[in-house]
Amino acid sequence: MKILVAVKRVTDFNVKVRVKPDGSDVDIGNVKMSMNPFDEIAVEEAVRLKEAGKASEIVAVSVGAKKCEDTLRTALAMGADRALHIESDTAPEPLAVAKLLAKVAQQEQVDLLLLGKQAIDDDANQTAQMLAALLNAPQATCACEIECGDGEITVTREIDGGTETLALRLPAVVSADLRLNEPRFVKLPNLMQAKKKPLEKSTPADWGVDIAPRLQAVAYAEPPARGAARKVADVAELIAALQAAKAL
Repeated sequence: MKILVAVKRVTDFNVKVRVKPDGSDVDIGNVKMSMNPFDEIAVEEAVRLKEAGKASEIVAVSVGAKKCEDTLRTALAMGADRALHIESDTAPEPLAVAKLLAKVAQQEQVDLLLLGKQAIDDDANQTAQMLAALLNAPQATCACEIECGDGEITVTREIDGGTETLALRLPAVVSADLRLNEPRFVKLPNLMQAKKKPLEKSTPADWGVDIAPRLQAVAYAEPPARGAARKVADVAELIAALQAAKAL
């Protein structure tokens, strides 16, 4: 089984992002960047499947600026076999990323496409679903367990009422949730070895995909400050306070 894993370079989850003074965008200058945590879980799951003898090759793909190479090198250090960087100075929207991944998946003839369920910068949670639609492939989102069978996979996914289990014929698209696994710590020797693994470069134009933005951000603003908490005497007063605040 051949696995494609999509990874995104985002602001590190420990960083508190600020809005620029003019409200035109968020300020990510000189802040720590890292692999999207959900994508890291997807890479870890792909590596575990390979270690269990279920996968033969892992291809990591990232779409974005030149510095995305660092994110791909991390994926290679975790255990991916090779990487593909689709370089673009324009931040691609979920649909554009899905179109590019679909092109790569078709060329590489992959069996399983693993993605994080969402990126922590835009929280869109759209790319995996769009990718499945473009490929006309079965999908399972928010996966918390994956088991491989003969020509199919069984995915347990989290839903509002608990979990459900789906059987998907390959090729299939799966997005990873937090409870799928805990990513391994990447050691320095592995990072050094990753520099020797192949990393191919291309552009969206090479794949025949237009990534021009379809959405326009009007303005960015900090969330309103939370008001001071107050203590209530009983449940009745709590309900009255919630109703006054239109929280019920």
